[in-house]
Amino acid sequence: MSILYQVDAFTSAPFGGNPAGVVLTADRLTDAQMLAVARELNNSETAFVLRADGPDHDVRVRFFTPTTEVPTCGHATVAAHFARTVEYGLPSGSLVQKTGSGLRQRIRVDRDGDRVRIHMHQGTAAFGPELDGPQVGRLLRALGAAPGDLAGDGPAQIVSTGHAKVLVGLRDRTAVDALRPDPAALTALSRALDTNGFFVFTRATGDARLLTWSRMFAPAIGIQEDPVTGNGHGPLGAYLLRHRVVPAPDGRLSFTGRQGAAMGRPGDVRVDVGTTAAGEPDVSISGTATTVFRTELPI
Repeated sequence: MSILYQVDAFTSAPFGGNPAGVVLTADRLTDAQMLAVARELNNSETAFVLRADGPDHDVRVRFFTPTTEVPTCGHATVAAHFARTVEYGLPSGSLVQKTGSGLRQRIRVDRDGDRVRIHMHQGTAAFGPELDGPQVGRLLRALGAAPGDLAGDGPAQIVSTGHAKVLVGLRDRTAVDALRPDPAALTALSRALDTNGFFVFTRATGDARLLTWSRMFAPAIGIQEDPVTGNGHGPLGAYLLRHRVVPAPDGRLSFTGRQGAAMGRPGDVRVDVGTTAAGEPDVSISGTATTVFRTELPI
């Protein structure tokens, strides 16, 4: 029988952060069963942990939204390795995760008693097109924002560390929290831009401990709003470094971003960005997690 965890990621308090299902020993499940479990749990993503199928990684993880499989997921990665650590009593250490899309990612577990922090190396960020004026206007209308809400210190741009997002900066927390997106309009824009997520952020957080405050929407893959997005914060760190939006001494940037407050599920993501020999941003994120429940699947 497979073991099922419900884990809240990017928080140490239950019912905060981003909930993810985690199914351990999922090797016997079919794709249809994985999708059915994800649909039943109705989290933005559920992670399915499987045995390695080659010598170049330690574990495989597949990720499903309630409607489809996705290539990678930050918060469900944190949840998956937190659940493995708790279930099997694992110590601090490092491993390589292979995702359903074949992407290999380095994971580090830092354990101090009952406190566990999961670090996920997302790798070199890929920068896609910057949105042009009409596309930005269409995006703002779909988000329920106005041109005057834009921060103006960087472009709206597609950026990816494995699962691409459109990043767009707004002037302050009030503008971010006031968004009332049109899911149908965002879904249509997703098809036009060939990317499914829209990560909206501000640097005017009103809190000296936080560099960014954000929300993320991906209705095209069944996620009306995601509470706390690892695969949004990683690209955001790369974006801030690439466009020199914030000072980055020696080509390095470290910060904490908060997301989920608008949903009543605040969570914090630690982002660390360095620079490769080729001058490209290289991204890692980390976060804590907590167990909400553990049970066994009857399949």
